[in-house]
Amino acid sequence: MAYNLYDWNQSLQQRNEYVEDRLKDGSPIVAVSFEDGILLLTLRSAQQRKIFDIYDRVIMGALGKQSDIESVRLAAIDNTHKEGFERSPDDVSLQRLVGFALSPAIKRLYNDQTTIPLTIRALFAEMGKTQADDHLFVLGYDGEFAIKKNGAVAAGTPFAETEAEKGLTEANPQTISDALKAAITAWGVGKATLAPTPEKKKNDYDRDEDEDDNKPVDPAQSIRDLLAAGGTVEAGILSRTTRRESKFRLLEAGEVEPLLTEYR
Repeated sequence: MAYNLYDWNQSLQQRNEYVEDRLKDGSPIVAVSFEDGILLLTLRSAQQRKIFDIYDRVIMGALGKQSDIESVRLAAIDNTHKEGFERSPDDVSLQRLVGFALSPAIKRLYNDQTTIPLTIRALFAEMGKTQADDHLFVLGYDGEFAIKKNGAVAAGTPFAETEAEKGLTEANPQTISDALKAAITAWGVGKATLAPTPEKKKNDYDRDEDEDDNKPVDPAQSIRDLLAAGGTVEAGILSRTTRRESKFRLLEAGEVEPLLTEYR
């Protein structure tokens, strides 16, 4: 079947709407770079994990369709381990992984009108020797990606990502406790602002009765609601100072729970 330009644009718009409709209520993934390493955090109600170790100093978190997340995770693991084996571990980089392996493959799927695009929004983090050397990449379902520094958020809508990242740029965490507080707050902002509040036109007659329509969002309430519904915090850290062979570990509930008491 031949496509003209109009058909092509309409098809892309429909594909965008299809994926974005399925991502819009997803739980944000937050990455925070601090002195000792990189923290990746999310809150989830389902049992499936959202944060994964990829290769030595590379980790990944994602929201979306679980099978698509797993496909991208396995592709990332295969690519980094092959690169490390055929070349050297020093040749494995997040720039090469996202920019030359994952992004082109996802773009091909997205542009292929005979296939269903991936339903995924992924966040990759690479730990450097110092905090200034850390790299964060946010990868979309269309293969496009953005490079971040210090903090990044992958959320169901661009608006939510922008709002959540505002707080991270001001947090400047130094310890794991600071990073956890900043990440949990950013998650609350991202979850509470998945859709911008519509601004209604007001006049002198209805200004007062519309006063409550644009109340500021309450990030803490989003956290309380999920925890009250049985949700849990999933957090993983890449540590620069650990003596263990693996730089990555998932945080235990006891390490996170003291920071959640104000939301219980």
